[in-house]
Amino acid sequence: IFVSTTTHADMSAAFVPAAASAQRVASTAPWRGLVEKALQKNRSLSNSRYVQLGTIRPDGRPAVRTIVFRGFLQGSDDVTFITDKRSEKVNEVAHNSAAEVCWYFPSTREQWRLSGQLTIVDEAFQDDRLQEARQAAWGRLSDPARVQFAWPHPGKPRELTAEQYEQLTAPGPKEPPTSDFCLVVLQVEHVDHLSLKRNTRSTFTRREGSSGAVEWDVIEVNP
Repeated sequence: IFVSTTTHADMSAAFVPAAASAQRVASTAPWRGLVEKALQKNRSLSNSRYVQLGTIRPDGRPAVRTIVFRGFLQGSDDVTFITDKRSEKVNEVAHNSAAEVCWYFPSTREQWRLSGQLTIVDEAFQDDRLQEARQAAWGRLSDPARVQFAWPHPGKPRELTAEQYEQLTAPGPKEPPTSDFCLVVLQVEHVDHLSLKRNTRSTFTRREGSSGAVEWDVIEVNP
């Protein structure tokens, strides 16, 4: 077994760690460049940005759904998504913020599993940096994507006709998002990377070093 520890001093780029601790010492995640490389190699596939997000329901049962990767939070290695405040996942995260995403890249035949803690950033969230990120995520959405947040409550019985849905409107990309639009931030604590092409597997575990800097333990394990 090969074990190594990576700190922010081991690589040239610097990133702020988690959404909940934006003022802490900058860190570098050794797995991030590998994920970005996989995204680049699979960019011709429209589904390469789709991941499966697993959360825990209040009754303890698992819940999973497919969501779209919206990039890394600027200045950090946190992974971002978006959601509707009225969706079930928001209530699930309020009860238990632990979550995991599973990502499979067909072209390079590799699987990534990223686990950690989720933060839901709604309009009342008290963090200027994350509110700026929420606004930026809203601005990058297409018009059809933004108008979905003006739709009736997700999961409730449908009452509007197709024509009525088409008449709904939403704020523009430079306007404040609707109150139901949320940024979802995953603070990654553990990563499991499996390459089916090379028959290799590595894990990356985040921890705080003695100096207070974020460090990553990298271990090569059996596939």
